[in-house]
Amino acid sequence: MLMKPQRSTRMFSCKTLLWMLAFASTALGTQTAPEGRQLLAQMLEDCDEIVFACRQEGLDGHWYANFGYYAEGPQRKAYRARGRLCKLRVKTGDVVTLLDDLEGTIRDPQVHYEGRKILFSYRKGGTEHFHLYEMSTDGSDLRQLTNGPFNDIEPTYLPDGGIVFCSDRGHRWVNCWLTQVAVLYRCDANGANIRQLSSNNEHDNTPWPLADGRVLYQRWEYVDRSQVHYHHLWTMNPDGTGQMVFYGNLRPGIVMIDAKPIPGTDTVVAIFSPGHGRREHAGAVTLVTAALGPDEPSAARRLSKTEDYRDPYPLSKEYFLAAQTDRLVLMNSQGQIWPVYRLPTALAREGVTCHEPRPVRPRRRENVIPPRVALEETTGRLVLSNIYDGRQMQGVRPGEIKQLLVLESLPMPIHYTGGMDPISYGGTFTLERIVGTVAVESDGSAYMELPAVRSFFFVALDEQENSVKRMQSFLTVMPGEVTGCVGCHEHRTQAPVHRSERGPLALQRGPDRPVPIAGVPEVFDFPRDIQPILDKHCLSCHDYDKREGGVVLTGDRGPMFSHSYYTLTYRRQFVDGRNDPKSNLPPRAIGATASPLMQKIAGEHHEVRLAPPETRMIRYWIECGAPYPGTYAALGSGMIGEYYENKQVGTDDQWPAAQEAGAAIRRRCGSCHTGNTVLPASLSDERDVSFWRPDPDDPRLRLSRHLVFNLTHPEKSLMLLAPLAAKAGGYGICREGSVGPGAPSGQSVFADTADPDYQAILALCRQGKAHLEQIKRFDMPGFVPPAAYVREMKRYGVLPQEMPEGTAIDVYQTDRRYWRSLWYDPPK
Repeated sequence: MLMKPQRSTRMFSCKTLLWMLAFASTALGTQTAPEGRQLLAQMLEDCDEIVFACRQEGLDGHWYANFGYYAEGPQRKAYRARGRLCKLRVKTGDVVTLLDDLEGTIRDPQVHYEGRKILFSYRKGGTEHFHLYEMSTDGSDLRQLTNGPFNDIEPTYLPDGGIVFCSDRGHRWVNCWLTQVAVLYRCDANGANIRQLSSNNEHDNTPWPLADGRVLYQRWEYVDRSQVHYHHLWTMNPDGTGQMVFYGNLRPGIVMIDAKPIPGTDTVVAIFSPGHGRREHAGAVTLVTAALGPDEPSAARRLSKTEDYRDPYPLSKEYFLAAQTDRLVLMNSQGQIWPVYRLPTALAREGVTCHEPRPVRPRRRENVIPPRVALEETTGRLVLSNIYDGRQMQGVRPGEIKQLLVLESLPMPIHYTGGMDPISYGGTFTLERIVGTVAVESDGSAYMELPAVRSFFFVALDEQENSVKRMQSFLTVMPGEVTGCVGCHEHRTQAPVHRSERGPLALQRGPDRPVPIAGVPEVFDFPRDIQPILDKHCLSCHDYDKREGGVVLTGDRGPMFSHSYYTLTYRRQFVDGRNDPKSNLPPRAIGATASPLMQKIAGEHHEVRLAPPETRMIRYWIECGAPYPGTYAALGSGMIGEYYENKQVGTDDQWPAAQEAGAAIRRRCGSCHTGNTVLPASLSDERDVSFWRPDPDDPRLRLSRHLVFNLTHPEKSLMLLAPLAAKAGGYGICREGSVGPGAPSGQSVFADTADPDYQAILALCRQGKAHLEQIKRFDMPGFVPPAAYVREMKRYGVLPQEMPEGTAIDVYQTDRRYWRSLWYDPPK
């Protein structure tokens, strides 16, 4: 019996009827390829059927943006429709429809070990969420396994009888895009007892069991490194324990996804989607062996000549099924292909493509790994054997490291664009919480107890709390898990050396719980925590009235950041990951120890010396990624010329004052300021400087819009002070060559403040100040967070549903309640 989704009675459009007729023609086998099918039949002696899904590709170019909705609201969906679940009969070429839903979406079929059931993800037409479903391989007995206002996708059967899948139940958004995140979960065979396995802030994708019972999956992460380069293969046990890299975490620039083990080998077949990945996982079919370690480039061998394949499935050591746009193909280990099936042209024109081909046949269960969790506990334990064992540890003396700083990478409740603004300028996308410190013994060992299902990373500190080595990935412990690592980025192909019969010193006592650091906040906020220190110690020399060395460190606001924050950033006074595709950096190459600011405040800069609590405040602000706001409510608010979906919005370009000021700037400054010294002509003018990866050596940064316009004290704008004569209260830096009839060479551009062009620029800055006071930045009294932030916090149950629109709230406490809502809560 063929079961189809229930539909209300309705009239079909001509376009829909044509689509239905086009798909009906496939049942006649008119689009199959006999040669490919004959070869495939030889490969599949024990079966005659291939199950696969069809659907329209998403419109978003990102590989992950194909469920849920965008930040602007539920009215803009990330998914499309035209869903079908089909079976190809290999010998005859007939295609049988198991489930069709013209308004729904069907994806990710997986055949059960016994070959009698199919598991898949399905969004019914007229509904908004993907749920897990199961049916018999003949199309009968359709049953829903999961439910609720969540998207459950990419399921696969586990050998212990459970199901692992990806879901947006974790209530988090991509830190560099405007769509929601799905991470790994598991449930029982009937959909009950759903439990989170991953604490990732970004996407996990396409889990699949290895022969030894571990789950192989794609993990995207960027802890203080590039957001578009690190999406590689990881493994975990089916209960979430033992998470570790499988391949590629130090090989940037590829999305490694849809990986599956090749039977009888230590090799997997995967898709290597180039760069930051392509729509629906499209890329090159690639073989990867883990025998050479997780970072060896030669361990990966590309099979396909082009990068438009998806969803490879190994039939043997030599042959693989794959989807390629609107067709299914058979590929051998040399990259030769034989077409097996192609969609009718009418469907391809509708944007329908083929996905996830799987043979309908029994298969061997993988090894069953016994559970290693204790779900009633809220913590897990981690043993570090010897921090000095590892790569890039040259110059670090045994005994030098005294403690580990434990940091937590914090999930994001909403996001709007591909950049990090205003969390940082070209640096971190993510707020980081200080959890505390744990001791490192003289032999380099540490033993700690950490909260379960949260994302932690470490900074190794010496006796003076100087950072020695920084972790640029994250780890998670499951409830009751006891796990360990050898050292700091140790060689995976080398066995650890045991230096004592008694084992690591840290194991001769109980585990440490991270000790909070006195006098510093858990989450830093630059205007609240750092600016008062600068006001106290720096403004006597670095205010607008003195400006020693051309440096201004006031907290006055520019269009997006304060002048002090921007100045410290572009002058490279702190050293962070800078959103670069670099990882496992040498000792002391990143963090507070490498930051010139720390030397300046230690007495090397005109004998400026901070009190120990102030030094500690700045030190740990840098170690936390040196953020500007300490709240995610700052995203999408309080900026002029911010970004939405990588396009600049909320600009002043159409303000009459901006047009008049721009004309004045070009007229009075354009003859000297050319090339890399061109001045911004408005509050929003980036002058083609990248908003998410500015080059620190770009000379245009010193004349950025973020610095030359003052929206707190407009008359103190550098755009006005530099060309204004000293006798009129300016700097007298900019002098005219010959602007206007009879103007003597060497005269200040503006002799006094009555100059009409001076007044035009001042009017723009004043309007910018008035506009900023109206829209309000996160650190301004009366700040109201964006409506999307409030909408999502209500959806998560953090804010009350009845709260009126426009209500001012404590956004710092709201963030904390949100993060607390994500903490692991043992089953009752």
